[in-house]
Amino acid sequence: MDNIKYKVLFVCVHNSARSQMAEAFLNEMGKEQFEADSAGIAPGVLNLNVVAAMAETGIDISDKQTKAAFDLIEQGKHYDAVITVCDTASAEKCPVFPGKIKRIAWSFPDPSAFGGTNEQIMEQTRQVRDAIRQKVADFIQETDTVQFWK
Repeated sequence: MDNIKYKVLFVCVHNSARSQMAEAFLNEMGKEQFEADSAGIAPGVLNLNVVAAMAETGIDISDKQTKAAFDLIEQGKHYDAVITVCDTASAEKCPVFPGKIKRIAWSFPDPSAFGGTNEQIMEQTRQVRDAIRQKVADFIQETDTVQFWK
């Protein structure tokens, strides 16, 4: 019998950094239980520092395209959970997906807003990457029960 996978959508402002990392980590670490997508409120361009930071973990997201959350709604995509990974004010602008969906908010700094030298920006990006990886690992652990999805 096929294993049922929970469908999770990660949403952020531009789908250029945080949501892409979260999608990649959940698809990598939770591939037995989950199928993840990511999208943005106003899709932008994939953040090259994020691509480099993810490559350091062995995950290649260089061919990923940014997507619009509203397009996924129009395509009739359905998710079991929608997780915002941007700040609270931006998360409030996220579209409402139809159906019985678990809504979760995680707040992470935006790598696109980091300043300083290239190395300082990369270090801050790594910190966000590692925080997202830990949050995804915790999510997999927490949701390893049917009770979570009720």
